[in-house]
Amino acid sequence: MSNKLRWGIVSTGRIAQEFCQDMRFVDNGELVAVAARKLDDAKTFANKHGIEKAYQGYQSLFDDADIDVIYVATPHNFHFQNAKDALLAGKSVLCEKPITISSEECQQLSDLAQSKGLFLMEAMWTYFLPAIKKAKQWFDEGLIGTLKHIKADFGYFMPFDRESRLYNAELAGGCLLDMGIYPIALSKYFNDYPLENLMVKSHIAATGVEDDIVILADSGDVKLTLASSFTCQLPNTAYIIGDVGYIAIPNFWHAKQCALFVHDEQIDYFDDKRRSLGFNYEAQAVGDAIQQQLLEHPLMPHKTSYELQKQMETVFATFKSIN
Repeated sequence: MSNKLRWGIVSTGRIAQEFCQDMRFVDNGELVAVAARKLDDAKTFANKHGIEKAYQGYQSLFDDADIDVIYVATPHNFHFQNAKDALLAGKSVLCEKPITISSEECQQLSDLAQSKGLFLMEAMWTYFLPAIKKAKQWFDEGLIGTLKHIKADFGYFMPFDRESRLYNAELAGGCLLDMGIYPIALSKYFNDYPLENLMVKSHIAATGVEDDIVILADSGDVKLTLASSFTCQLPNTAYIIGDVGYIAIPNFWHAKQCALFVHDEQIDYFDDKRRSLGFNYEAQAVGDAIQQQLLEHPLMPHKTSYELQKQMETVFATFKSIN
């Protein structure tokens, strides 16, 4: 294997575009191929990002012997099959979140990757951002005292459109899988306990998917208040609150900054001053892990992906039993 991993990308949508933009900040990998359902789309994407190969159909990409790792950026309900096919073709995989739409599928992918001796990771880019790591450092140093509350929300107004992926039940639409995974994942990052005493308030759109959801839960001794929405823009800030102080993380899902407060006084502040969108940190981490011959990344192992799937299934079951 060369010093730089050779990446192939599945899909040419918005998040694929953003990931490609950030690959120029990654020193252990390079994008060399893209695949789309239509060859014209793949060629247009390849020309825009300076990618040498464009494929019609994903299997052609998976079968390319020059590719080391595949980035899967298709809609949620295609993740399982795309990641499975890539693994079966002998490729390591970084798959967009949620990695699958069920814990059963997640476990199947984990088992397959392990049996093949291949690296697999869910693309929880938030975990790899410098501001999130700095917040965790403050937390681990005990600077906010004993953890009491985690509050996090992620929501933007998304006009209702029956044909949109976001509102399409057949494409695993709904705000929980699309946005709600972020506050759930952040709470898990700081407090790795199961959700208990769950209360869920939701609104169901005309297509049958949830477009607004609020989660109240216990997680060990910590109280969680989490929300996601397509019906309005939420503050999109996370608060990690202890009995001495708290950490505020604006736009936590793609965080650039965080601030540390003791009581009402801000005592520290961090800004990563990055030029990228932030996807380069996870791509760099994947490359490092593969070059170290790891099958999982310790910051985002298969177990975490599986537990996030189980937590979202619990949330689904709670509000679907009410509606």
